[in-house]
Amino acid sequence: MKSHIFNVVIEEDRFEDGRKAYHASCPALRGCHTWGHTAEEALANIREAVELYVEDLREAGEPIPLTP
Repeated sequence: MKSHIFNVVIEEDRFEDGRKAYHASCPALRGCHTWGHTAEEALANIREAVELYVEDLREAGEPIPLTP
């Protein structure tokens, strides 16, 4: 199986009550984003989200986008 490398963005954010959170996204995969209580958790979550997104694309016979 071919592997792909995607850039991800992790940004510090805040909940409405002021607690820290981290938002993670993959710009090459439209709508692929998640969050975590820590940067490490956000990174783990976006890795899983990217894997599932790519799996869905493969199953649908859609092309895998290249990293911009």
